[in-house]
Amino acid sequence: MPIYEYEHIKKSCKRGKVFEIKQSINDKPLRKCPECNGPIHKIMSLGNISTPKSNTELRDLGFTKLVKRDDGIYENVTARNGDSRYMLRDKPETIPNLKKTITD
Repeated sequence: MPIYEYEHIKKSCKRGKVFEIKQSINDKPLRKCPECNGPIHKIMSLGNISTPKSNTELRDLGFTKLVKRDDGIYENVTARNGDSRYMLRDKPETIPNLKKTITD
């Protein structure tokens, strides 16, 4: 079940000015504090999004990351066995082999 944050509009109670409540995604937002019956409103919370941070993690997830190094030269920082470390303009043999990473 998701956890939602609510804030007291006027005076806070034992739960504090801002507090969390577990609710179904289908439940309507609360209008009154379950502790003191004071008026409250739902507030936006920071979401937790996990993103890969390293080139190795990106490679292991099947991504290819190219970093521009010069005009027409890109470094494949997620190169796999058999891939060229650099992709050069007008040299199709240096393009990463996507068949290694893309599957049905």
